[in-house]
Amino acid sequence: MARWLNNIEEFIVVSVLAVMSIIAFTNVLTRNVLGISLSFTEEVTVNLFVLLTFVGAAIGVRKHAHLGFTLIFDIAPKNLKKVISIVVTLISVFFFLTIAYFGYEMIEFQRMINSTTPALGWPRWLFSLALPIGAALCIIRTIQMFILEWRSINGEGVEE
Repeated sequence: MARWLNNIEEFIVVSVLAVMSIIAFTNVLTRNVLGISLSFTEEVTVNLFVLLTFVGAAIGVRKHAHLGFTLIFDIAPKNLKKVISIVVTLISVFFFLTIAYFGYEMIEFQRMINSTTPALGWPRWLFSLALPIGAALCIIRTIQMFILEWRSINGEGVEE
C-alpha cells in the first residue's frame, strides 16, 4: 500500500504519544512542585490513548505483529489456507465494521445532545472520532494483509 498511509499512521502514533507524555509530565511536575493538579490531563490522555491504541493496532496488522496461532494454517493444504484466510478476514472486517458503526452512532448521539467534556468543555465527539477512524485504518490494513496472504498462498510475488 502507499507509503503515505504508513507515514500518516506513524505520524499519528508519534504525535499522540509525545502529546500524552508532555501532558502527563507537566501534570506530575505542577502537582509535585506547585501543588496544583491540572484537571484536564486525565481527560485528554485517556482519549488520546484510544486513538493511539487503534492506530497502533492498524500498524500491528500491517507489520504482522499481532499474536496468532498459525499451526493449523501452516500445515494446511493450499485450498484450506485460502478458506482460513477468507474466514479470518471476513470476521476481522466484520468486527472493525461493528466498531466503526457503533463509533459513528456514538458520535451522532454526542452531537445530538451537545455533549462536552467535563474539564475542557470540548465536544465529546471530537475524541470519539478515534473509533471510526481507527476501525477504518484496521479494515484497510486487514484487507491489505489478506491480499498479500492470498498472493503468498498462490505463490505470486509479494510486495508490501
